Amino acid sequence: MTLPKLHVAVLMGGWSSERPVSLMSGNGVADALEARGHRVTRIDMDRDVALRLSEAKPDVVFNALHGTPGEDGTVQGMMDLMGLTYTHSGLATSVIAIDKELTKQALVPHGIPMPGGRIVTTEELFQRDPLPRPYVLKPVNEGSSVGVAIVTAEGNYGNPIDRSSKGPWQEFGQLLAEPFIRGRELTTAVLADRALLVTELKPKSGFYDFDAKYTDGMTDHICPAEIPDDVTEACKDIALRAHRLLGCKGTSRSDFRWDDTQGVEGLFLLEVNTQPGMTPLSLVPEQARKLGMDYGDLVEAIIADALAAKAAGAGVSGGKG
Repeated sequence: MTLPKLHVAVLMGGWSSERPVSLMSGNGVADALEARGHRVTRIDMDRDVALRLSEAKPDVVFNALHGTPGEDGTVQGMMDLMGLTYTHSGLATSVIAIDKELTKQALVPHGIPMPGGRIVTTEELFQRDPLPRPYVLKPVNEGSSVGVAIVTAEGNYGNPIDRSSKGPWQEFGQLLAEPFIRGRELTTAVLADRALLVTELKPKSGFYDFDAKYTDGMTDHICPAEIPDDVTEACKDIALRAHRLLGCKGTSRSDFRWDDTQGVEGLFLLEVNTQPGMTPLSLVPEQARKLGMDYGDLVEAIIADALAAKAAGAGVSGGKG
């Protein structure tokens, strides 16, 4: 789909913990669109976002928000009510995919391999371990590895976890506890119903947390990943199936842990990101670039997907979740 010259509102920023990443993504998208001759209105989301979008009257909104309320269905519902065409996934998909437990409920019955585990209150953690150590604790609805803690037998959180120890239990009333899967970090992007490549992420220290994701030089990206062909194909198949089952639109990114002592049986999907980063260090632009699609091409492809879905009658968002 060849894009005509458009007026694009790029929605970025907001007030989630991922605000700095969203600003990097949004400004990168806006720069690329302006370089290709599109008219761009940059909107750093605040409580007047509906008024600002109404005044802008864009042809399409590029949603470059990360985290809540831009990735959880809230902004999507607002734009649906306003009759706006916007990129990425719609309301229902966003509500489900931002919630790690709801994502499991949607995908596991269809044969998508995901870790077990359960929701626990922080008060429970101060009484006893919810799972045998090592295990992982993470917020139910945050992205970019915000608030993730790995609890090991040798860790310094205490046993049971001490109330005064720094960790996500000091910020969230509920957490998802999952078994820790030893092995390697893999990720696969999907663009407009096509799985791209598999990237292996090798943090130079610790695990692939927020700092490792967005600080230059802290993580090596091996793309394409140097893994067996059957594992590569399994990643791409699972990512595409998850994208379709959840009803994702535009682009998504599926994150995996792979226990390389177990072959394909050691591969587990951790989460699906419905609005993956578009920063210089982000994984979707990197995979697209490896396949010969530069950053501007990628941005236009995401917009084209939203416009094509609207033209096909799939809803004002370019797709119902």
